[in-house]
Amino acid sequence: MKEILLILLLGSIQIFAQNFSVKGKVIDMQSGGSLSFANIRVEGTTLGTASNANGEFELKLNEGNYKLIASFIGYFSDTISVRVNSDLSGLLFKLKSTEINLPEVVVKPGENPAVEIIRKAIEKRKQRERNLFSYGFEAFSKGTIRTAEDIKSSESGSIGLGIGDKDTAKLKVTGILESHSKGYFLKPNNYKEIILARKQSANFPPSVNTLTGGRLIQNFYSNDINFLGRDLPGPISDNALSYYYFYIEKTSAINNQKVFQIHIEPDNSSDPGFVGKIFITDSTFDLLKVDLMLNRPANIGGIFDTVNIIQQFDYFDKIVMPVDYRLFVTANFLGLARFGFELNTILFNYEVNTKIDESFFDKAIVTVLPDADKKDSTYWLVTQTIPNTAEEEEAYKRIDSLESVPKKFWDDFSFLNSRIKLSKNFSVSAPLAMYHFNRVEGHSIDFGAFIDSEFDKRFNSKLNLSYGFADKKFKQDFSSYYLFGDYRIVRLGFSAFNKTKILFEESDNYGELFGTLSTLLYKEDFRDYYYTNGFSITAEGEIFPILKGRISFVNKTDKSAFNNSDFSFFHKDKSYSPNSPVLEGKTNSVNIGFDIDFRDYIEDGFFRRRTSLGRSYTLFSLNVTLSNKNLFNSDFDYLKYEFLSRTFLRSFNSTTATIKVYGTYSNGSVPYQDLYAVPGNISSFSSPLTFRTLGLNEILGDKVVTLNAEYNLRDELFRLLSIPVIKNLEILLTVFFNAAYGDISAKSKEILVNPVKTFKHPFYEIGFSLGQGLLPLSIEFGWKLNYRDGNNFRISLNSVLFNL
Repeated sequence: MKEILLILLLGSIQIFAQNFSVKGKVIDMQSGGSLSFANIRVEGTTLGTASNANGEFELKLNEGNYKLIASFIGYFSDTISVRVNSDLSGLLFKLKSTEINLPEVVVKPGENPAVEIIRKAIEKRKQRERNLFSYGFEAFSKGTIRTAEDIKSSESGSIGLGIGDKDTAKLKVTGILESHSKGYFLKPNNYKEIILARKQSANFPPSVNTLTGGRLIQNFYSNDINFLGRDLPGPISDNALSYYYFYIEKTSAINNQKVFQIHIEPDNSSDPGFVGKIFITDSTFDLLKVDLMLNRPANIGGIFDTVNIIQQFDYFDKIVMPVDYRLFVTANFLGLARFGFELNTILFNYEVNTKIDESFFDKAIVTVLPDADKKDSTYWLVTQTIPNTAEEEEAYKRIDSLESVPKKFWDDFSFLNSRIKLSKNFSVSAPLAMYHFNRVEGHSIDFGAFIDSEFDKRFNSKLNLSYGFADKKFKQDFSSYYLFGDYRIVRLGFSAFNKTKILFEESDNYGELFGTLSTLLYKEDFRDYYYTNGFSITAEGEIFPILKGRISFVNKTDKSAFNNSDFSFFHKDKSYSPNSPVLEGKTNSVNIGFDIDFRDYIEDGFFRRRTSLGRSYTLFSLNVTLSNKNLFNSDFDYLKYEFLSRTFLRSFNSTTATIKVYGTYSNGSVPYQDLYAVPGNISSFSSPLTFRTLGLNEILGDKVVTLNAEYNLRDELFRLLSIPVIKNLEILLTVFFNAAYGDISAKSKEILVNPVKTFKHPFYEIGFSLGQGLLPLSIEFGWKLNYRDGNNFRISLNSVLFNL
């Protein structure tokens, strides 16, 4: 940590030594038009920047004499000598275009001349990888968001998109995020970035701004480029020649160096990949620039109208490194919501192949310094940035003005929201969350009050109140917790409750709204309920960066609930099934648990947020629960062990696999309501990582092992088979295999209040689901492989909408 602080201190000294602003513009000498994203370098240094969309640039320099060089592919560079002893503006680079005849290229007989160029560029990439061991850099990143309507402030950073505007050109800048960071890399895969300063428009909280130059950008010198969860071959990747078709569009130059402008697109138009142009030098075969678009097959569902990437490279100690990155995205969701996102990043002050100690790197791949949000205007005046356009300056003023207007109660009102914010940290239930119905409580009125992120984002609390008109009971559920530590990694919580609880709700994957609609419309209340009251105290926190521990004490008294309502809008002649009773009694228990998580994390200035960045990972969790009559004055004696692992694996292209393993073993008498239910489903619906052919709560036990494995092939199989028409329909395929063993111990069986079905030999099922990229719905087919009875095959619907 001392080494980190020393590096940052030296960096800060260098930053604040840059006292003067040098502004200018880069234009085409002949036409006078602006040259967007031209490179500007300070001769003899690693300092540089790039012009914005209007060709404007700004450099921050110490007092002295400098030669500034502006370059752009297709133009001769222009050099201006300046004496800097005060702020300068009005510099004008006039770049002269150059036309170069196609040079002779040595190629094999009958071969496309672009192929040999790409082959040599691939070899040059491999040579670069052998010669590059470490590097450090600075970066400035600016992200702008465009929507039809202004974005309202939200502590969570959620974005309210403009609805109904179909013209992207009408979108305006409604959010801006900027950051200054330093990044470090050490072979083979150590990476770390530190955000020194950040600022954002007033409608975004700082916690959403972890915009960095290195983490978010794609380096087109990499073998694979990941977009939208899919690894795509890069233009000079190992398999580029077998995946893409190349041809030389024309030759150009940068200074006196000839450059090939080469068109690239997938050999098979149905394969996901990049389409556009790349620029490669004719003598050294270095990749200098890419200007690419994602093709339609790489954009599942067609949500994004445009994904355009521009990246340029330059030489640092004879090694080519990225100097900027531009990402332009426009999106259209079902023709209703349109928005755009632009990312502009410049990378400068490279230090290539300098010594970096491996101990410098840890699980934090991005760290926001504690004072990053406190940097005032004097900091940004001397920090290398990309100049704001007139539109961005106007957006800052407009957003600040809108945010300063006092908000009224109805400003955040929406029938789709579950909460209404009354102030920055206080909210109450919205109409959507103020009613539910089930056969035990009948029509129920709910009201909740919530405190979020109070006291420097450390305190959270909620109080839910409910009254059931059928059971005539008033319920309360209160909980709160406080977070300790610089990154709030220690949590102390308390809860007190007197409420109705869903039986085996840990295995229930359906939302309350879905349950209410099912009951009211179809007279199908697929759940059972019971009453519970008591309290719990919990303490948890990081022991090591990969290990989190927790301990809790729970006092609860459970009572059975019974049907109190027969109401439904339809099916008046139908009766609800009886509500299952529970084993009534008091449970006092202690739970000790551990979580192991090897994923890296982002320290966003407030919290540590785990991230996989699309990589494979495995999570482990172990819990031990002790309920004892003598020690805790409990009505039940048992010791329960629980284990859970969840593995996410990346496979070929965009395919992924998810494997979940759960196991529980109990020694003693476990009451019925605390048994484990193998996750099943209701008749016509299903959820991921559940048993499709089993009913909800069909299999119970205190000695259970389950395996859920799903392989998401997306649309890769149909593309691979190249079936006409079907290969372009974006049909998503997932296959699954589930297995379960479940039994109940003799002591738990002695106190059962309901009959229990078990699997004393492993149960197996297989199946698959089909969906379409744009639709949040899939149809699933599941088959039992054993324990076959009258319901051995099931067709069901799977949708995230069922979780509402």
